[in-house]
Amino acid sequence: MTDDSTLGDDVTFWFDPSCPYTWRTSRWLLAVTGARNLIIDWRLMSLAVLNEDKPVSPRLRTIQEGGRRAGRVLTAADEKYDTDAVERLYTEIGVRVHEQGRDIDERVLTEALAAAGLRTDLYFSVEDDQMDEYLVESHYEGQDRVGTEAGSPIIAFGDGPGYFGPIVVPIPEGEAAEKLFDAVRLLSAVPEFSELKRGRNRL
Repeated sequence: MTDDSTLGDDVTFWFDPSCPYTWRTSRWLLAVTGARNLIIDWRLMSLAVLNEDKPVSPRLRTIQEGGRRAGRVLTAADEKYDTDAVERLYTEIGVRVHEQGRDIDERVLTEALAAAGLRTDLYFSVEDDQMDEYLVESHYEGQDRVGTEAGSPIIAFGDGPGYFGPIVVPIPEGEAAEKLFDAVRLLSAVPEFSELKRGRNRL
């Protein structure tokens, strides 16, 4: 049996706010860690940066660039406040984008900032080159943690390696949610383990 006594309790989660799969993973992770009194360290990554030199459809490019703009605002929230502010703001953005079906634009971002109890002038970070630098730096920290190019989300436990995923459709609840968390956490403690994959459920 795997000894998980050396696994850290903290969870680091890299996310792109435009990704609908990441949104579902984050809701699962929040539910499980909340029940266990664990803390998530929210980190930004960018699918726009990841796919900068790749052929993607114009619509997908627009969505991912919206994620980059939101990422700058979330990065500014992290700089001005803390990771808890990032969680609150991401939740407010996600509700509007992934549950209400809205695009990431000025109205969504300013509404989300206000609802999260943050300064609405943080919206102007969408054009802040310094926030973009911080976002790119965080993005590549996540990539380095995985050890290869990876999409959103990335999860890591303690000082362990990062992994892409898990992708969850629909969002697991109750015992299933707990089992998944324990399984991913245990797998991260096995140095020889590197990958599992299966067909993806549709959104």
